[in-house]
Amino acid sequence: MSDADAKREFTPSGFLRAGINMGNPVIAQKDPHGGDPKGVGAALARELARRLGVDVKFTTYETAGKLADAVKAREWDVAFLAIDPARATDIDFTAAYVHIEGTYMVPDASPLKAVADVDRAGVKIAVGLKTAYDLYLTREIKNAELVRSGSSVAAIEQFLNEKLDVVAGVRQPLDGAAKKNPGFRVMSDSFMVIKQASGVPKGRAAAHAYLARFIEEMKASGFVAKALQDSGQTDVAVAPPG
Repeated sequence: MSDADAKREFTPSGFLRAGINMGNPVIAQKDPHGGDPKGVGAALARELARRLGVDVKFTTYETAGKLADAVKAREWDVAFLAIDPARATDIDFTAAYVHIEGTYMVPDASPLKAVADVDRAGVKIAVGLKTAYDLYLTREIKNAELVRSGSSVAAIEQFLNEKLDVVAGVRQPLDGAAKKNPGFRVMSDSFMVIKQASGVPKGRAAAHAYLARFIEEMKASGFVAKALQDSGQTDVAVAPPG
């Protein structure tokens, strides 16, 4: 398979359509002036398009679940979202380029001190629908109840408004929520490492092979680290070589 084959698979519309999950502030941020998204995901998409010699057009989604579901309608040619077995049915993923933590926030007075304390009968955990941690916890939680909201942000709001026991999420947004809402704490340990990767729709083998090489090069060259730093995400780990 040649680079020309990859380019054809990446650009059936004549340009690169990049799917971006705006619900994960570690990976993507809104342009305050209303332009294209910012962040490491968008930076990788732009660099990929530059190397292919094509224009990039962004398709943004409120949640990772909506981004993942959109592959069925072939709304994008490359996307940036967490690896999960449920998504891998329709998406061929690269190795991860960023590792972020999935953890819990609870009220300060909660008897739940660590991740291992949470999965017990009667505990209600707020989660964003079809997020990577929702998919993971759906498989792993045996006793507690998952209470799903439409997005990660909505899950935090529901947790606060309905006084639920726990809210699950990405550590950085939870830390931000705890700072804005005194009386809550984020657990120091985590229940999962969320592996943020890139992917293409199933059936595009040349594009997938090209993308896998591209992501490894972007990690090794320092591109990913710089894009994270430029977007203010200085406490995020670049994933090791895949």
